[in-house]
Amino acid sequence: MRQTVAAMPNYAPALDHETMDPIGHHIQGFARSQGEKRALTDEKGTLTWDQMISRSNRIANRLRADGLQTGDTVAGLSENSNDYMCLYLGTLIAGGCMVPLSGMASGEALALMVEDCDTRFLFVSEKNLPLFNEIRDQLKRVQPAQRIGLGTSDVDSGQDLDTWLGDTGDEAQPAEVTMDDPFNIIYSSGTTGTPKGILHDYRFRQRQLIRLANFGLDGDAINLVSTPLYSNTTLVSALPTLYHGGTLVLMGKFNAHRFLELAEEHRVTHAMLVPVQYSRIMAEPDFDQFDLSSFKLKLCTSAPLRSNVIAEAMKRWPGNIREVYGLTEGGISTTLDCAANPTKWDSVGVPTEGAEIRIIDDNGKELPQGEIGEIVGRAISMMRGYYHREQQTKDMLWTSPEGLTFYRSGDMGRMDEDGFLYILDRRKDMIISGGFNIYAVDLEKVLLEHPAVADVAVIGIPSEHWGETPLGLVVRRPGSSATEEDILGFANNKLGKTQRLAGVEFRDDLPRSTIGKVLKRELREPYWADQKK
Repeated sequence: MRQTVAAMPNYAPALDHETMDPIGHHIQGFARSQGEKRALTDEKGTLTWDQMISRSNRIANRLRADGLQTGDTVAGLSENSNDYMCLYLGTLIAGGCMVPLSGMASGEALALMVEDCDTRFLFVSEKNLPLFNEIRDQLKRVQPAQRIGLGTSDVDSGQDLDTWLGDTGDEAQPAEVTMDDPFNIIYSSGTTGTPKGILHDYRFRQRQLIRLANFGLDGDAINLVSTPLYSNTTLVSALPTLYHGGTLVLMGKFNAHRFLELAEEHRVTHAMLVPVQYSRIMAEPDFDQFDLSSFKLKLCTSAPLRSNVIAEAMKRWPGNIREVYGLTEGGISTTLDCAANPTKWDSVGVPTEGAEIRIIDDNGKELPQGEIGEIVGRAISMMRGYYHREQQTKDMLWTSPEGLTFYRSGDMGRMDEDGFLYILDRRKDMIISGGFNIYAVDLEKVLLEHPAVADVAVIGIPSEHWGETPLGLVVRRPGSSATEEDILGFANNKLGKTQRLAGVEFRDDLPRSTIGKVLKRELREPYWADQKK
């Protein structure tokens, strides 16, 4: 695999005098310098830095004894836990490429992912055994002896992690890796066919590990991790925390009340959250009874954080908020310092150091400041490509007039006069009604001004006269007596003539991905089904 990766183009800008201290090498020193300090805590217990490094080194040594070569993939199907984090680190120490898999995927998609990533090792937690049992007969590359349990021996090898490790020693033997070697493969959340494997090399991750220390993710950080390790959202904050000697508190499954309990108990300083988690945490009836004074910074990514949620969090929750916008693929990178920019909360901030954002039209022509188009970007962290998918990698590239390679986001947006970026919609979700472009975020913002609206999504539905027209799907606040007509009238009185909603429908909740994105395609499907016949 090393030759395959090295042959793929590297689109990231070069940096002068770049040095690399790979994470597998770097973390060894913490076992000596702060061995008794807490490194990992999950619901079952705590590992000190010395214990975490020892266990990770043993995993690395056993992987190599079983034939792992530099660049080989190791797949994991597990919720967050101390052992899963040690497996991740152990794979990197051994020179392997980690492939964290989603326990929320369908059996069909999961089997395709396992085969697609060429892994020879598969580690499965007890919680994910039912999903594993769906696919075990479809797995061809992973031999039964290399299917290992995390907290269970009910796998084909009959071995849990401890049995598999046996008497393997914990001597530190981190593999020599280059900036071009693979670090991890993250699979997109596709619902049809095989999700795309996004290949990150050491260049991508090492630059990110160092840059995130500027957010305080350092040796003093206590980071509460409540999103899954198969999401890049999680890795953006979890890996830098460990790289700099901090502490992770791991949640196997998110629960808003438990999050608050853990934050208070462990004096948490940092957390990376997705927008829906902010809303659910602050909706807890006893939110204000918890001591959250230890928080220094909360991060948010995966979708824009609405300005009304920012306002409430900044008022009620100690510590600053930094919103991060980017792709798992890299290339696009902005950040919004909410404390420093209270008038820009509707934006996703400005490009980070070393990043460049441009806006292009449907023909690939660059647009001037203020005009709406597709967001493209380049940054110091850019994926090597979609694994085994050269054409799909090429399809997301845009070449500037100067010959620079940018990644296409699929998001529609604009830049204001101060260089702040505003996201308006996914390109595929944009509503075209009577020839006018309508951006759902503008309509959703108005609907959220109604006191009865707790959550909302605007989608395009078929219209005989306009081609398609916007519909508001609203989740009401508990106890509200507002009718659909009340909310529709309120919104349409504030919206422009070409933006007006055709209707409002109430929903108990909105379907979301495992990292909190509203699944608009799922919402649209029933309305467009007849059009496809």
